[in-house]
Amino acid sequence: MAKNRKNPTIGKAVAEVWLAVTSQLFDSYHPERHYMRGPGPKWHAKHAQPRLTAEPDLGGALKIAA
Repeated sequence: MAKNRKNPTIGKAVAEVWLAVTSQLFDSYHPERHYMRGPGPKWHAKHAQPRLTAEPDLGGALKIAA
């Protein structure tokens, strides 16, 4: 019969180190990918500033008669 060992064997120690290293290197959980990164389209629609155009707005004061 095999003896019940309380001390970890070298194989178990190597396995624990390997598991720790691989779980750190190949961790697939990245919470920063799931968090909001900035204002969304609703915020932009609510806080939209009027856009500046190259043409002045004369308010219909100037009408060209043909």
